[in-house]
Amino acid sequence: MYGLLDLSLVGYIVATIILTQITIAAVTLYLHRCQAHRAIDLHPVISHFFRLWLWLTTGQNTKAWAAIHRKHHAFCETENDPHSPQILGLKKVMREGAELYQKEAKNEETLAKYGKGTPDDWIERKLYTPYNFLGIAIMFVLDLILFGLPGITIWAIQMIWIPFWAAGVINGVGHYWGYRNYECPDAARNVSAVGFFIGGEELHNNHHTYPTSAKFSVKWYEFDIGWMYIKALKLFGLAKVNRVPPKLVRQEQQQPISAEMLAAVINNRFQLMAQYTNDVVKPLWRAEKAKASEAIHELYLRARRGLMRDERLLKQHDREHLQQLLAHSEMLRIVQEFRERLQALWAKSVMTRDELILALRKWCEEAEATGIRVLQDFAVSVRRMAPQPA
Repeated sequence: MYGLLDLSLVGYIVATIILTQITIAAVTLYLHRCQAHRAIDLHPVISHFFRLWLWLTTGQNTKAWAAIHRKHHAFCETENDPHSPQILGLKKVMREGAELYQKEAKNEETLAKYGKGTPDDWIERKLYTPYNFLGIAIMFVLDLILFGLPGITIWAIQMIWIPFWAAGVINGVGHYWGYRNYECPDAARNVSAVGFFIGGEELHNNHHTYPTSAKFSVKWYEFDIGWMYIKALKLFGLAKVNRVPPKLVRQEQQQPISAEMLAAVINNRFQLMAQYTNDVVKPLWRAEKAKASEAIHELYLRARRGLMRDERLLKQHDREHLQQLLAHSEMLRIVQEFRERLQALWAKSVMTRDELILALRKWCEEAEATGIRVLQDFAVSVRRMAPQPA
């Protein structure tokens, strides 16, 4: 039985890819970057097209999706996180991601607290929300009409696309496996540097570090296809970008510690701490490990995670190995202490701006006085920081 479109096997595959890409674009651009985080504003025509498409292909409700995602960020990796694999286990989130979403979508407290600002017009109240499965049924009929019997397979793939990739892979694997550019205070990881099937959402560590950024890629080798879609829409006046990740700017010469420099340090704190790890901790760890006796060599390997990761993500054995290493290496103990002191600058909300400026000046002066070359060089680079140009 053929439909209106009599395609070859390759044609059906291409059609499936196009349809699922529209769905993931609707999720990442409309639900995620626009509605949940307000990182972009979409033209009303584009917004409603995405709402309609999501009704047809997922039955998802904008308010529920945005509310659950905002709660996820508010309570990430805690008992109140709706879908943390660190709490619930990777297998459960991978296998039951859609069920976890449906369960939380019934929580009226979550919807009321975290679902503010989402569409609440007539069509949302009278059609999309109460008849969410009607859209899925209409899509089934449309696929049959367009593609005939192969349309059943295409429809099935459309239906599992978001539950598998978003609810399973991103919510599960994205908080379990992958690489980290930044030590954000949760376990989010970048699943891949180059993604196509999930709209840039695979760059999950970048997103959790800068959740209100419209752009998820930060390294030259990372590709965010969602950002490509945004730039295309922006070109035709159909999208407005509200925020992107801050850029770390350095001047050629050192400058006196000022309010502007302090603001640059705080605004770029995640990039700054990533550089601290790469430019100070890693070189010193390698140098100290090379000098260590064979008996202590294994301790350097076991303690590496504790040196590199955010303290809040460490398990008890990581903490124990770290403390053992710091007791053995005085220089690693010093750079660890200076890292903690630098991080404390943006955690001390009770301090005035002038007190923070003095604390940063003292940090730089004492870091330069340690005699540890990599730490001295880093302190000099801090003194060269400048605000990002408007």
